[in-house]
Amino acid sequence: MGDLLMFYGDECKHCHEMIPLVEKLEKEGNVKVSRVETWHSSANKKKLEATPGYKECGGVPFFFNKKNKKTICGSAPYGKLKAWAEN
Repeated sequence: MGDLLMFYGDECKHCHEMIPLVEKLEKEGNVKVSRVETWHSSANKKKLEATPGYKECGGVPFFFNKKNKKTICGSAPYGKLKAWAEN
């Protein structure tokens, strides 16, 4: 797993809305965002619950940058996603 994490649920509408923005970020920013499905994996759900900042969010999509500890809770515009990914 890389430094940029997107926790999501397979059936989550908001998560699916964020996928094109994540793909754009990966292409334009030359970065990789690791996607972690949490609704069908108890192990991944535990990882999500242990991630700093998640308790304040409580849902998905949830983004975590391991390097700078920035988080995003829920859907976000592309500019916010790009700022989150920058180190």
